[in-house]
Amino acid sequence: MSTADTATGTDLFLDVRGLHKRFGENVVLAGVDLAVPRGSVVTVLGKSGTGKSVFLKCLAGIVRPDAGDICFDGHSLNAQDAESRVEFRRRCSYLFQSNALLDSLTALQNVALPLEQTTQIPNREIRERSLEALRQLDLEKHKDRFPAQLSGGMQKRLALARAIVTRPELVLFDEPTAGLDPIRRNRVFEMIVKYQRQFGFTAVLVTHDLPEALVASDQVALLDSGRMQFQGTPEAFSRSADPTVCAFRDSAASLRDSIAALRRGETVMSGEDL
Repeated sequence: MSTADTATGTDLFLDVRGLHKRFGENVVLAGVDLAVPRGSVVTVLGKSGTGKSVFLKCLAGIVRPDAGDICFDGHSLNAQDAESRVEFRRRCSYLFQSNALLDSLTALQNVALPLEQTTQIPNREIRERSLEALRQLDLEKHKDRFPAQLSGGMQKRLALARAIVTRPELVLFDEPTAGLDPIRRNRVFEMIVKYQRQFGFTAVLVTHDLPEALVASDQVALLDSGRMQFQGTPEAFSRSADPTVCAFRDSAASLRDSIAALRRGETVMSGEDL
């Protein structure tokens, strides 16, 4: 992996080494490494279908890797017993690409659900903490509405409120801007940075939205061909001469060149390239 200005020597909150995952003959992860400093925003970039979401699900414990190790706050998740894994899930939240809100529950009930499922605290405290989370994301006045009655941006904020209500130390974001227009996409990245700074959690995102990720992240990594081909600061990514990085980074310019060539009547790709 090409590294530049990485987290060497810093306080690593998440340290992933040699992660492997395959489904039948399809090798998705072939030795993935990632270093995540405490309190940082680290974004994993990559083309569609490169295994970004599978990697994130491995971090969350949703998918079990075939080999490799994930160290969380200095402790290997491989060595954890059942009780320790429950504790890890309490300290970690996962924000699904689709938000995964329950349509039959109100906003308040959606936010309260993780506390009801993972803690033994009294119902009164669950309600107070849930209202606090809604208040922090400017949703308290919508507490009795159902998800279908909320805008797309409000649903994103509601999903984040549910993710932070357990006061996690690590939040995993799976394609948080998927399907959004450019304006809403920018607002979601702004929201992530704002609340990460406010609450101090460590964040790992997966996305293919390059410009926004470079602005919002402390570190970026590029997943391609089953491995992290790069990890470093956004500045290092922008000036990297690594061929894989260049191909991903310069895709917008490549698109402009291809369209111009097509308008000139030139052949630039075949159906097999898709």
